[in-house]
Amino acid sequence: MIPPFLPSLWLQNGLLMTYYAAWKMSRLQLEELTYQEHIFIGAQGVPLFVKIAIPAKAKGTIIGTYGITGNLENQGMLKILASKAFHQGYAVVLFDWRAHGRTAELSNALTSDGLYEGEDFVLIAKSAQIEGCPPPFWLTGYSLGGQLALWGLKAAQEDLDNDIVGGAVICPSLDSDRSLNYLGSSLGGRLIEHLITQELKRLARRIEQLHPQTIPPEALERVESIRSFDQELVVRKLGFATAKEYYAATNTLKILPKLTLPTLIIYAADDPLFDPAIIPDLTEVAENNPYLELLLTAQGGHVGYINSDYGSKMSKDADYWWAWNRLLEWIVKKS
Repeated sequence: MIPPFLPSLWLQNGLLMTYYAAWKMSRLQLEELTYQEHIFIGAQGVPLFVKIAIPAKAKGTIIGTYGITGNLENQGMLKILASKAFHQGYAVVLFDWRAHGRTAELSNALTSDGLYEGEDFVLIAKSAQIEGCPPPFWLTGYSLGGQLALWGLKAAQEDLDNDIVGGAVICPSLDSDRSLNYLGSSLGGRLIEHLITQELKRLARRIEQLHPQTIPPEALERVESIRSFDQELVVRKLGFATAKEYYAATNTLKILPKLTLPTLIIYAADDPLFDPAIIPDLTEVAENNPYLELLLTAQGGHVGYINSDYGSKMSKDADYWWAWNRLLEWIVKKS
C-alpha cells in the first residue's frame, strides 16, 4: 500500500503547491554535504562539473540533476535528495548539466533535452565508479532533469558496459510540444513560462559572457518564450529545422515503452506545467511495460509534494517531503 499524500487544504491546488514549494526552498537552511569536486567528460567530449559525496560503507550510488534552470548551488530539492540518500547509505553524484552552473564555464555546449544528456549520465556513472562510488547506480532527477534521467536509462540499456540498474524521477517532462501549448492557454501558464523564459535568457547571456560569439545577440533578442529560445538558439545546432521537430525527437513518452530497467515515475495530475492530456498516455504506457511503475497522485503540483503534518504522520515519514521519501523507499526496495 502506498503511504498517503495528504496536503493541507490550501495546497490542494497544483499552482499554489508549485509556488509554495519554490518559496519554501528559497528560505530553508539545508544540510551541505562535504563533496569532492570533479570534471568528468560527457558525450561529444563535453566537460561536466560533478560533485561526489561517499558515506562509509556505501551500498550504492545515486546520480541526479535538476530542472530547466538553476545550478547545483541553488537547487534545494536536489540538496534534500542528496542529504536523505547520503544518510541512508548511498553515495551521491550531482552534476551541472549542459549550459548550466559550472559546466557552462567549461563549455559552450547548449542543452539537448536528453539526446546527449542521456549518454552524459552513463559516462558520469563510469567515471564516478573509478573515483570510488560503488555500484549499483541509480539515475534520478526532477522536472526536465527527470526527462534527462529517463534518457539516461535508455542510453544505459544501449551501452551495456555499465552498472546502472534503474532510475526514479519526479514530475518529469514527457512531451514538450503539448505542454508548451498548454502553458500558453492560460494566464497562470503564461506567467510560469515568462518566468522560465527570463531565466533561460539569463543563462544564454552568461554563456555569451563566458564564451563570446556563442550566442548571436539578434537571436537572443527574438526569444520571448521557451519554444522561441529553442528555435533561435538550440535546434539548428542539433540538426533540426524547427522546435516542433526537435520536441518530436526528444519526446520522452516514446522511449518509455522500450525501457527494460526498473523505473519509477512519480507524477501529479495537477502539475501546472504539463498538459493533463499526457496522463492517459502515460498511464497506458505504464500498464503495458512491466519495468515501469507509475505513482500518479491527484495533487502535488510541479515537484512540490509537501505533505501535511497529518499526512506525514499517516505515511510514517520523519518530514513532509513525501515524494523524495517514496523515491528512496523504492530504490531501497529494488536494491
